Amino acid sequence: MRGWLTTFAALAALIAVSLLLGAASLESDGWLLLVSRIPRTMAALLAGAGLALAGVVVQQVVQNRLVEPSLTGAPEASMLGLLAVTLIAPGMAVAGKMLIAAACALVGMIGFLALAKRLPRDDAMLLPIVGIVYGGILGAIGIWFAWAEDLVQYLGAWRLGEFSGVMMGRYEWLWAIAALAGLLYLVADRITILGLGETQARSLGLNYRQTRALGLVVVSVITALVLVTVGAFPFVGLVAPNLVARWRGDNLRANLPMVAIGGGALLLGADVIGRAVRYPFEIPAATVIAVLGAGVFLWLLHAAPRARHG
Repeated sequence: MRGWLTTFAALAALIAVSLLLGAASLESDGWLLLVSRIPRTMAALLAGAGLALAGVVVQQVVQNRLVEPSLTGAPEASMLGLLAVTLIAPGMAVAGKMLIAAACALVGMIGFLALAKRLPRDDAMLLPIVGIVYGGILGAIGIWFAWAEDLVQYLGAWRLGEFSGVMMGRYEWLWAIAALAGLLYLVADRITILGLGETQARSLGLNYRQTRALGLVVVSVITALVLVTVGAFPFVGLVAPNLVARWRGDNLRANLPMVAIGGGALLLGADVIGRAVRYPFEIPAATVIAVLGAGVFLWLLHAAPRARHG
């Protein structure tokens, strides 16, 4: 109980700082709170929660705690889909763009899983390294197409996630993450069994392929929602689930709410730090979370026993 109270107190403090921090004064323009500050804060919380939950699913699917959505090629594949939409149908509605981005993310993850099957499981670091290379190749393809079509600026906006442009009417799609979080909570026990591997999952009566497909679809939709709305953010899906698991153990159903809260707080905290370090200028939240996440990732590598799974 004390842990929950501490978590909610820290989250409330972050939200208060986020609402009050900014170049403009709320005393002179109270409308700013409703139009900009609240949407920005909610966008960070929802995006962080979604990426953290997606990280849990990916880790269970590949049975490796050192993998997260940004290491599966999903964001880069989504960007390729968005580039194609920009070239072929630039006037497409946001819903259509998100569907195409989600479909491309799913294809990208399927390619990553095909590579994962060919790798030995005795080295936990091998899969993340392959994911980095795989994502780098897809990213390089995207950069080449963007350069050839003079769309590098568009690609840069997707690759570097930040919240300065979030306003009322430009983030509401992220609320779909709340519905997806509820779905993951309902199937949390199945996702847990999924992490035991295909042979053991089937022996326990789980429809392995169906459950894995459901998890990958949820991850791809979350990736597309976040990418199209606010851009890509690394390490959130790695840091939040691992820290929660080390604190509270491996009960996935009990941990999912805390993972969501932790991911939201992590990304909101990165946004607050980015706004405060060079005030009144801003450092993108993706840059801040990349620095912090890299440090935690290195710590996880040396905190051996519980960082390994499967």
